[in-house]
Amino acid sequence: MAAWDGKSKGSKSGYSFFVFILRTFGVWPTYIVLYPAALYFFVQPNQAWSSIYSFLRTKVGFSPIKSFMGVYKNFYVFGQTLVDRVIVMAGLGKFTFTFDGEENLIEMVEQGTGGLLVSAHLGNWEIAGHLLYRVKAKINVVMFEGEHEKVKEYMDSVKGEKNLNIIAIKEDLSHLYAINDAFERKELVCMHGDRFLPGTRVIEMPFMGESACFPSGPLLMASKYNVPVSFVFAMKETSSHYYFSATKGVVHTYSRDKVKQSEELISSLRPFVQLIEKNIYKYPYQWFNYYNFWKTGK
Repeated sequence: MAAWDGKSKGSKSGYSFFVFILRTFGVWPTYIVLYPAALYFFVQPNQAWSSIYSFLRTKVGFSPIKSFMGVYKNFYVFGQTLVDRVIVMAGLGKFTFTFDGEENLIEMVEQGTGGLLVSAHLGNWEIAGHLLYRVKAKINVVMFEGEHEKVKEYMDSVKGEKNLNIIAIKEDLSHLYAINDAFERKELVCMHGDRFLPGTRVIEMPFMGESACFPSGPLLMASKYNVPVSFVFAMKETSSHYYFSATKGVVHTYSRDKVKQSEELISSLRPFVQLIEKNIYKYPYQWFNYYNFWKTGK
């Protein structure tokens, strides 16, 4: 089973520091500060370092040297995406965007059913969440409590858009009620579809040439509430430009028979996995799962 514990790096003080640089000196000086920051993590061999090197070497197919240097580039681009989140949330700078499939989300909203948007730790989903104000709907972003608890308070203080609401996944399962309420209000709910905690039901399927596990919960939940599902990505193309894509919303229904249901879930997940693969080959340094994603435990 994928060895992720629900916690991510980052702190409130770290975000505060970058916001200070942004407000005082602007975007480009902040990006420059990222070079030594990325180097700091690059020279410290750890799970993140080894997992990204292995990913670039064995999954993307880079040479040893290109994979070695690619680890540093991945860390630097990840730092850029963190800064970009702050820039967009705080309104401290401007980005340009290419929208591909935005009409699919608008259709979801106009149908009045609400919907589930599924993305991955690839590119910059938080940027996408703030772009969705264009579809004129309330957006609820579901994330693991360990990912946001350190920085949520500070990010809320600089957040400019009011259409975004964060739902934290908690042990008491209170997040399920919040998601239920969001669907009943016909709002959009956003989830990552590439991470899970131990004990979560998963579907194992081919991904980048090897078997990997993906959580089935998001699709099963959408099916329960009879809402359409769209796969959404926001990929960083240049320092100031993002490519946003969204697939047409599809309502999935699943059999109660476990074997048949697993086959149906694989069929539903296959387009999502294929889109991840497509984006990885186009943007290989924007894969931000810093652990052995292909460790299934079997």
